[in-house]
Amino acid sequence: MNHPPTILLINPWIYDFAAHDFFARPLGLLYLAARLLAQGYALRFIDCLERPVDRNIAKNLPSGEHSVTGRYHKEPLPTPRPLRGLPRRYGRYGISEAAFRDKLRGTPWPAAVLVTSLMTYWYPGVQAVIRRLREHFPGVPVVLGGIYATLCPEHARRYSGADLVQTGPGEPQILPLLAELTGWDRPVPPVLEDLDALPYPALHLLAERGLIPLLTSRGCPLNCAYCASKLLQPKFQQRRPAAVVEELTYWQARLGSKEVAFYDDALLINAESHLLAILEGVLSRGLDLRFHTPNGLHLKLISPLVAKWLKKANFSTLRLGLETTALGPKRLDSKVQAGDLEQALAALQEAGFGADEIGVYLLIGLPHQEDTAIVDAIRQVRSLGATPVLAQYSPIPHTALWSEALRVSRYDLESEPLFHNNSIFPCWPEFSWPRYSRLKTLAAGGRV
Repeated sequence: MNHPPTILLINPWIYDFAAHDFFARPLGLLYLAARLLAQGYALRFIDCLERPVDRNIAKNLPSGEHSVTGRYHKEPLPTPRPLRGLPRRYGRYGISEAAFRDKLRGTPWPAAVLVTSLMTYWYPGVQAVIRRLREHFPGVPVVLGGIYATLCPEHARRYSGADLVQTGPGEPQILPLLAELTGWDRPVPPVLEDLDALPYPALHLLAERGLIPLLTSRGCPLNCAYCASKLLQPKFQQRRPAAVVEELTYWQARLGSKEVAFYDDALLINAESHLLAILEGVLSRGLDLRFHTPNGLHLKLISPLVAKWLKKANFSTLRLGLETTALGPKRLDSKVQAGDLEQALAALQEAGFGADEIGVYLLIGLPHQEDTAIVDAIRQVRSLGATPVLAQYSPIPHTALWSEALRVSRYDLESEPLFHNNSIFPCWPEFSWPRYSRLKTLAAGGRV
């Protein structure tokens, strides 16, 4: 083959009752794209979650929704049969179907298509994308990877419509696989264990370039019962601080971006030799950046020193991970102990952060969780001068809490990933709008 084959990469729609762009970018797919570019492939990229969608839709979005976070455009769809009867409106989030078809028409015939996937219960968006691909590019092999493919591989092989379903991290697998599918006979380089040796993600493919999504580590050394981090990235690895500073310098110079969102699951591990060294390098270079932590920070690792550096380095969106304030032998993680929340918040407040800048994640909808425990947690977080942020629990296959979720759920979680949807509270005895609204109102500072 003389000419490099074209590979089409797709970030699919979200099909759900609710979805919001909170610093969300398809970073895993963009890392793969960079590896393919280094191998000489020609790439095309379609981001079905691109915002704003088109001029007619964009002009109807509220002011301020054109930034690095905001609402996706939603088009109502019939609720899937397993979820019918719930008092919620289902829909497709992202670009319009017409816009997607236009993008396909503007794409040269690819040698293969790579589709990523996120939440297990968003698989209808994956199905819809692959159906359109089959219509437009019949016979072209479609490879599905990502979170849904990894956590529910048998379901994905049976129902997604993809020719191949790849589980686990994509970087070790993608080049040999595409060489076989396309006949592109360049020597396949060895898999790189050093994260700093990987090419930077192909952020230039994104239509919206105001955000730098950043990974300074992969995986997590903890093993919380409700979390899939170890399933998706079994090995915890950290990059060299100097290499991270070089990447930030590179992106700010080329994209003019100021906003940085850390995608790490364990950003504060070895903080003094890792994150604080990164921040020191950022400040010494005079980079004008603002940092966000949507994935949450480990409370027990926020010391007065760490808090001072977070303030000094211009951290704007702080999210702290706290499953519940209930402690004891039945706690679902080991990352928080008695007094950790108080000490972390005191350190952040002493450093100058206000209540509206500190969000504390509280999981709701857990198996056997009583509303009184949630109410107590909300009130405690507020009394300590922070903002409670409710995070709805989604049962995740193969996690330690999965077996208990199977036991208590009113749904058949094993056979239908739609039932993993956190919007339906699958581990509650029944869905209840008044119950959820009461907790949401209380978390927002209202009275119930």
